[in-house]
Order: sequence, then structure tokens, then C-alpha cells
Amino acid sequence: MQDLLKLTLSGGKPHPLSGSNAHLNWQWLDEGIVEMTPHACSAQAVVISAGIHGNETAPVEILNALASELLAGTQPLVPRLLVIFGNPAALRENKRYRTIDVNRLFGGRWQQHEDCSEARRAWRLEQALETFWQAGDSEEVRWHLDLHTAIRGSYHSRFGVLPQRDTPWPEEFLQWLTAARLEALVFHRAPGGTFTHYSSQHFQAASCTLELGKAQPFGTNDLSQFSAVRDALAAMLSGRPLPESASAPQRYRVSQQITRASQAFRLHMSAETLNFTAFPQGTLLAEDGSKRYFVQQAREYVLFPNPAVATGQRAGLMLVEDNQHNEALS
Repeated sequence: MQDLLKLTLSGGKPHPLSGSNAHLNWQWLDEGIVEMTPHACSAQAVVISAGIHGNETAPVEILNALASELLAGTQPLVPRLLVIFGNPAALRENKRYRTIDVNRLFGGRWQQHEDCSEARRAWRLEQALETFWQAGDSEEVRWHLDLHTAIRGSYHSRFGVLPQRDTPWPEEFLQWLTAARLEALVFHRAPGGTFTHYSSQHFQAASCTLELGKAQPFGTNDLSQFSAVRDALAAMLSGRPLPESASAPQRYRVSQQITRASQAFRLHMSAETLNFTAFPQGTLLAEDGSKRYFVQQAREYVLFPNPAVATGQRAGLMLVEDNQHNEALS
């Protein structure tokens, strides 16, 4: 097996289900899930996922190219690795999701929804992470990089969203994010149902959602925009030195969340509003019946504005600049 994406889109299984090359052993665990174990012992275990949303194709193409090189034996592998294409059913249909956003279902939240492909998939991915990390040493360094693209355009074309965490972020992990030339990092301050929050909360992994460009169909992505991310991933997997980066990412923290609570919800932003658009204090952002959302700080930046989310879901985040975030945790 060398092309995991082609196999996943076909809905088939590899024959055989496992194999090896000069650098690693691999095992197909389920559709879109392959575990790779280097022949040499490793002190690190890494999960790289993409395609949690089925229309976010650039990260899937990047991850598939990296996985293909490893499976073909043309590149060495240093950490234990779990490769995941998150939502194969949605990938095959080029849809963000079929029934419900799977990236709101982790941490057992899938149990609160009626049976559907996304609920079953969230449960299966939770199992896959638990099995993978429990197979390693208790001192193993755990990383999870979940690759996405944004629905809208953005003033920062490459950025990372880090889940709520009560302990300092490992400096080596932050250095990797800088080497990947992310333009911004957003730090959550509250728990959520995302894949990266699940891996951080339950398995103490250093985890980050990487947002790379804007969602496009397969074959139409300009992957050269994300060459720094691909190079940083390849270096980390092969044990090569990380590429140098000229500057550290701008840091933001979440100041408030806009939630759609009813059908009366109205978001006072146009469909052309870019991620990280700044709004001055006092601006009316959204209203939902008697509930109104205003900019509370001197300046706040919007992230992921989406009035079309399901009732009870996040319709946007507001951010403030926070360059002292990690120092404050130390």
C-alpha cells in the first residue's frame, strides 16, 4: 500500500493489511487510519490527522504525500506515527460533513447525538488515539497535529489553534510551530469538542489545529503556499533539523465565543469578512433574540464567523492579541 488517499476514497482495504520496508512496519487499522512503527526505538509518538472536514483537501493532499513516501520506504521514520483521514464519508462526497460536524463530537460528545456516520467516526477515532498512545512508553513525548483549512479567507493564511491547557506548552512544540512558518497562534481558554482538545485533555498530548488556506476541491490547491508546513512535518518525521523561520507567530487568545442559540440568530458580518478582521470596542457583532454580542475590549479580532452552524454551536470566536500567553503559564 502506497496511496492511502486513493484507497480511502475507494472505500477499499489494502491487501495485505500490514507490511514493512527498510525503515518501518505499517498496519492498516480502519479506513483512513494507518499506524507506522519505526524499526528503531523512539521516544516520541505523533498523530497527524487531516480531512476531519471532508471539503478541506489541501491538508489531505499534503499528508498523503508524506505518508506515501514513508510507506514506499524512500524516507526514514523516527517517531511512532498514526496517520488519520478523519471523515472518509465526507471526503468522498467533498462535503464539510454529512450530518453533523465531527469536530464538535470528541470527548464523548458523540453520545449526545443520534446515530450517524460522524458520531460513529468520532467514537472510532477516540479508540484509535487511546490504543496508539497506550501502546507506547509512559515517558513518550506525544504530539497531535490536526490539519485543516478555513471556510473563509484570512489575514493570516497559515495559523494554529491550540486547545485549552493548564500547563505550559512544551518549548520544542512551539519551536516546531514557528519552524512551520505559521503566521499566528490562537490560544483557547475553555474546553471544547475538537479532536485536538480531546488528545490534549485525555492524553496530555501537545496538540494543535493547523489552518492552512481556504477550502478548495481536490486538484485545485496551490500546495506551494504550504511548503514550509510540509517541510517542517517531513523534518520532524525523519529526524532532520527543522527549517529556520524568520519570525515567531503573532499570538492571540480567545476573549469570547459567539454561539447560535436559536433560529433568530443574526451575525452582523458580511460573507466576505476575513478571519482576523479587527472590530473596535462597542461594535455589535451578533444578536439572538434578546442576547447581544458586543466587542468588549479596545479591539477584538474575529475568527471562524459562520452564521449557518447548527443551533447550539459556535458561530464565531473573538480574539485579543496576547504575546505573553506562554510566559504567563510558566
